[in-house]
Amino acid sequence: MDSIRENIENIKNNLNKNTILVAVTKYRSIDEIQKVLQCGIKDLGENRVQEFKEKFDLLPKDIRWHLIGHLQKNKVKYVIGKTFLIHSVDSVSLAEEISRLSIKSGIITDILVQVNVAKEDSKYGFDQDDLETNLRKIDKLDNIRILGLMVMAPNTKNTKMLEDIFTTTKNLYDKIKSSEDEYNNLEMKYLSMGMTNDYDLAVKCGSNMVRVGSGIFK
Repeated sequence: MDSIRENIENIKNNLNKNTILVAVTKYRSIDEIQKVLQCGIKDLGENRVQEFKEKFDLLPKDIRWHLIGHLQKNKVKYVIGKTFLIHSVDSVSLAEEISRLSIKSGIITDILVQVNVAKEDSKYGFDQDDLETNLRKIDKLDNIRILGLMVMAPNTKNTKMLEDIFTTTKNLYDKIKSSEDEYNNLEMKYLSMGMTNDYDLAVKCGSNMVRVGSGIFK
């Protein structure tokens, strides 16, 4: 318990006052997650739908669940109505399925749109050049609310590369935010970027939501 609490406090010391810490609980036990909850963390992130389903049933219902991994269209039915935020909307067709099932359930689903600034083949997300076009398509869908952007940076120690990616994403975020009134269902509230190895740099570049797993549980 003490190490988890200490790790969380150390991470918080590197965050701005309004930065949301999402504790990534992939592969973590219920006991480990309970220790995080006891530290006052209510935002939990899961990568895999199956793990999310299992933990959702076993853990308190006041948790704000964030789905941060790639979401397949055939798995959307398992998360609708249970998430605080879906970070990884990486295609219009996925957004359409979220919209369809949200309408069916009579709810509004809050999402982030994932952008692949580094243009990595191994990463999902919209190309930044096509982002605005696709945002406008998603914006026309019912029962979806776009609340910001998410980016996954490469796993690299190249600080200059990471800074370029984070700065580019922040500039995209700011540009879209400046034209919010042109959209119907968009409010740029969250910029989700930064993980265990680079969250401090991401925050310096403007992130207000970081996703940290091993940095908490190490």
